[in-house]
Amino acid sequence: MFRPYSLEEGTYLVKTARRVVETYLKTGTIEIPSDPPPKLLSDNYGVFTTIETAKGGKYELRGCIGYPEGYKNTLYATVYSAIGACCQDPRFPALRVEELQQVIFEVSVLSPLTQLTEDPRRYPEIVKIGRHGLVVRRGPYAGLLLPQVPVEECWSSEEFLMHVCIKAWLPGDCWLDRRTKLYIYEAQIFRETSPMGEVYERDLVTEYARCNLKTQEENAQ
Repeated sequence: MFRPYSLEEGTYLVKTARRVVETYLKTGTIEIPSDPPPKLLSDNYGVFTTIETAKGGKYELRGCIGYPEGYKNTLYATVYSAIGACCQDPRFPALRVEELQQVIFEVSVLSPLTQLTEDPRRYPEIVKIGRHGLVVRRGPYAGLLLPQVPVEECWSSEEFLMHVCIKAWLPGDCWLDRRTKLYIYEAQIFRETSPMGEVYERDLVTEYARCNLKTQEENAQ
């Protein structure tokens, strides 16, 4: 299992993402921390920052940008993915400084990508919900979905494969075509419990089990 960082280091990443965004929104400057844990400078993993608006116990996406593969080092990737999530996600207007008290920050550290070379018909049994994220590439098209997405949506592996293709503006069954390149990866995910709250590490396997149990209970009613 991919878990390169301690909770202390993950907390540092999340708090850095929030602080960098606040500084950028107030001053227009990008702050690079001067005394990070050394490992964040020596490692070079892909990083995504996700910002969500907290509304009555539920969360709405407010921005998500990142690097599927390393950008200089983990610290730099976190800083610049946070700026991207707050101000460069084309799906949303730029975050306003007054929103900072209503949003949750989440940082996902990605393992290196592994291309699948098996018969595509086996992909649904290879791709594990709660463990894997997906990247699809075909010609000029590419799409990525983080591993928390199918957990939050309670998708099956087949649904996950379909949706990553759609994310890339490709047919939903493009993963069955050998001309399509499909990659899996893992992620260590650190998240605030509430806006500016404590940081914890997500356990997607447990979250997915709860989701499936809830679905079974709803279907039984």
